[in-house]
Amino acid sequence: MVMKNIYLVGFMGTGKTTVGKLLANKLHKKFVELDELIEKKEHKKIADIFSESGEKRFRQIESELLKNLSLKTALVVSCGGGLICNDDNARILKNTGIVFNLSASSETIYNRTKNFTHRPLLNVKDPLAHIKTLLRKRKPYYARAHYTIDTEQKTPEEVANAIVAILSKFDRCENS
Repeated sequence: MVMKNIYLVGFMGTGKTTVGKLLANKLHKKFVELDELIEKKEHKKIADIFSESGEKRFRQIESELLKNLSLKTALVVSCGGGLICNDDNARILKNTGIVFNLSASSETIYNRTKNFTHRPLLNVKDPLAHIKTLLRKRKPYYARAHYTIDTEQKTPEEVANAIVAILSKFDRCENS
């Protein structure tokens, strides 16, 4: 059986990277942080790509790297918050893996991210209002995921365990 990729999507600050690392460890899979790959490929920080080349160019690079990753199997991939908002990306995610949307309230996201200056989408006058606007716009896209897990009152360990529990149902179905 070919092991599908596991894609973690959702807004920044929902725990995709932290949960992804735990999950990869639990499942004995390789963890890939898409933003990290972008920075390595471009030899620049995400914030610098945004400021020098714009969000559109960032999204192009992100899509190219997703296409390359989707050719591999058995990965746990932490995706950028806006990646699933592109129809082609959403199709790739759903066709090559199991997609988990990690969610949290705008206030929780703000509290988790307010001290990070490397978040270009939050370098605005009123970050909380901007988070609320982006969450509203992205809600239908995040709903494309196979599963949504609320990370609000859960530790990263609890979120990773919830994903493992869901995945174990797949194993039982495929092995019966």
